[in-house]
Amino acid sequence: MAKVEIYTKAWCGYCARAKALLNGKGVAFEEYDITMGGPRQQEMLDRANGGTTVPQIFIDGRHIGGSDDMAMLERQGKLDALLGA
Repeated sequence: MAKVEIYTKAWCGYCARAKALLNGKGVAFEEYDITMGGPRQQEMLDRANGGTTVPQIFIDGRHIGGSDDMAMLERQGKLDALLGA
């Protein structure tokens, strides 16, 4: 199974939707809550090439974008291959 990392903020509907998709697939993920900023937020900015919105999702270190991007991969039938499912 791939390593999935997701940067989130509290009360973020897009974050909840992305996590629900992963949970529905039975995929474990590491969540980094950046609601209060801090070093994880700067880490996200560096890794996501300046992407400032949440969630920012990484699969095996590869930046795939946000919730809409992951949902599009799912619709295209490409997400399971990335997840190693």
